[in-house]
Parts: sequence; C-alpha cells; structure tokens
Amino acid sequence: MPLVRIALLQGKSPEYRKQIGDVVHRAMVEKINCPPQDRFQLITEHARDNFLYAPVYLGIPHSDNLVIIQITLNEGRTTELKKALYQAIVEGLQKEIGLDKQDVFIGLIEVKKENWSFGNGLAQYAG
Repeated sequence: MPLVRIALLQGKSPEYRKQIGDVVHRAMVEKINCPPQDRFQLITEHARDNFLYAPVYLGIPHSDNLVIIQITLNEGRTTELKKALYQAIVEGLQKEIGLDKQDVFIGLIEVKKENWSFGNGLAQYAG
C-alpha cells in the first residue's frame, strides 16, 4: 500500500541507494505494520540544479547528503506510530550508511484506501 519516493543528489552508489530503500521499508514493516511483500519505491537522483533545499530550516542544518523521503500511505495511523516510523528511519539510516539525522527529511501523504489500484483496473482495497 505505501508508495515511497526517495530523492537525493546525484553521485551516490547503487548500494547506498539500495540501503536507503531497505532501511525505509524495514521501518515501515516494523513500525506501521506494512506487509513485507508490499514494497513499491522510486529512488531518484537529481542534478544540483534540480535538488533545492534550505541550508537551515527550523534550526536544523541540511547538507548535500540530504535525503528526502515521501511516503504515500493509507490514512488512519496514530501520531505515535508516525513518530516511531520517523525515528526508526533516521536511526536506521544513521546506523546503516552513516547519514546524519538532520539530513533525513520525511513527509507523509495519507489517502483513503479506495485511492489505490495495484493492477487490473481494480480498487483492491475498496469496500
């Protein structure tokens, strides 16, 4: 059900990008009960001209290692579950690839279940 978009500056290795995807997926499985086989991720690298960010926002400094993660998922999870997800992602990325916590930007987009079609022109989650 979640669709994950991960964006970063060009220049990281395929292994680095895969590790980011692995950490995000593992956190979703462990913290928000995403089924393990439900993995849909788009990982994109951007030229500097197409990857703009605030060097400091809300007192949080960002570097060229910034990773922007956008997760579209079904609505209804509690604030506590969302906070646990954010924490698991930043801690996992710090541990796995040495990414500084301030360089992880996460945004959630919640949608109704009927807004998904996984193929065959059907709304598999619609009641």
